[in-house]
Amino acid sequence: MVGKLKEELKQRNDFQGLEEEMTLNILKTAEFVTTVITDLLRPAELTVTQYNALRILRGAGEQGLMCGEIGERMITKESDITRLLDRLETRGLITRERPVENRRAVIAKISSVGRDLLAGLDKPVMACHKQLAGALSLTKLRSLIDMLETVRASQ
Repeated sequence: MVGKLKEELKQRNDFQGLEEEMTLNILKTAEFVTTVITDLLRPAELTVTQYNALRILRGAGEQGLMCGEIGERMITKESDITRLLDRLETRGLITRERPVENRRAVIAKISSVGRDLLAGLDKPVMACHKQLAGALSLTKLRSLIDMLETVRASQ
């Protein structure tokens, strides 16, 4: 099967190898998926990064998480978690507090407004995931997941 990426990129020369073609395919696909999800989140006035942070905090439950813990769990690395949380707090989507036992720590928690916003997005986001993966059989989907995990584990 001849790859379509060369045509999509309007590239005249062949790739330097399958490894380059693989890498560029992953990057092109990631950009495509990010654009689709960005468009889905736009009416909620959320970026993909903000959505990711809210989901992390929802998953953390009532105890919340410190900034560093949120950063460790992010899909994409965010250089300024504090500013990201500032924006979410300004919108009332999260709260932050300093524990009595450690005044230097700051714990972020999702607010009820943030939980409600995510709840309203759960079905459309899941439908989006299903649509993006819809062309793949379950076997191919599992294989793709395994291959992507193998690539990430290679470093």
